[in-house]
Amino acid sequence: MTAVQSAPTVPEPRTARGGRGAKLLKALRRAVPANTKARVGLGIIAAYVLVAAVGPWAVQSLMGLSPTDLTPDVLQPPSAAHPLGTTQDGSDVFAQLVVGTRTSLLVGAVAAIISTVLSVAIGLIGGYYGGTVDSVLGAITNAFLVLPGLPLVIVLAGYLQGRGGPYTVALVIGFTGWAWGARSKRVQTLSLRSRDFVLNARLLGESNRRIMAVEVLPNLLPVISATLMMSLVTSILAVSGLEFLGIGDINTTSWGQMLYLAQQRQALMSGAWWWFVPPGVAITVLGAAAGLVNFGIDELTNPRLRGARKQTRRAAAKSRTAGKAAQS
Repeated sequence: MTAVQSAPTVPEPRTARGGRGAKLLKALRRAVPANTKARVGLGIIAAYVLVAAVGPWAVQSLMGLSPTDLTPDVLQPPSAAHPLGTTQDGSDVFAQLVVGTRTSLLVGAVAAIISTVLSVAIGLIGGYYGGTVDSVLGAITNAFLVLPGLPLVIVLAGYLQGRGGPYTVALVIGFTGWAWGARSKRVQTLSLRSRDFVLNARLLGESNRRIMAVEVLPNLLPVISATLMMSLVTSILAVSGLEFLGIGDINTTSWGQMLYLAQQRQALMSGAWWWFVPPGVAITVLGAAAGLVNFGIDELTNPRLRGARKQTRRAAAKSRTAGKAAQS
């Protein structure tokens, strides 16, 4: 008798739970800090970035609104045709707000990146090498710290008179606002360079560049992220303040320019609150979001704050358990 050979069974393909969407969601959860404050702040900032990326196109192409067109609808309150009303020239406030979001965020991001990169480079190099290098960089940092930042920015921006657009002002703010961040990163680097993992890397013959890039710099990421968030907000406030004073480029639509025109046309006296309230609220909400991100990062990186959060949760859980027991 011949044995009947059974056909080999083909294993069924494994289906991933949820497919690519679930994997993307898991990766996003891992990337976002496990802190409510940080998640809320990052969510608000992500919404601003989304508005800045696609908002101008959506407003002009889909809604048919323009931030510069003059219409006979002068100082109209919010309506279906104009969601945030119009200005004294008949321009749409909602279109100006959305287009101004892109300009203000780009200008603030350029200034924040420049100041953060300079502060990281100078603080890291000076704190790691020490000696003469630290003394020279420390003297330069102290010189920038004692400079009157706001008057200097006002003078330079007034001298430029809008030449080069708003990004010239961003360069001025970035190159004059790095010193305070360099001091904090220098102090952190001085503490890290004497740690065991840095000493072990030196004994293994690692180069100074690799030690700074691989061993020291990752431990500065919480401080760098907090500095970047605060630099972004302060840069946007500085640019908006300069534009409110009439020093910025009048041909550029931004939050500060909206406030400047509303003040010049006496929108408050006219009762046109919809002209100046939206850009003020946009700046305030962005500042609050950056503050939430900073608070969340502090709670994630500070052991004392983490311990306080755990104790608070335990106390709340005990109180809930005691309440349920008393009710039963």
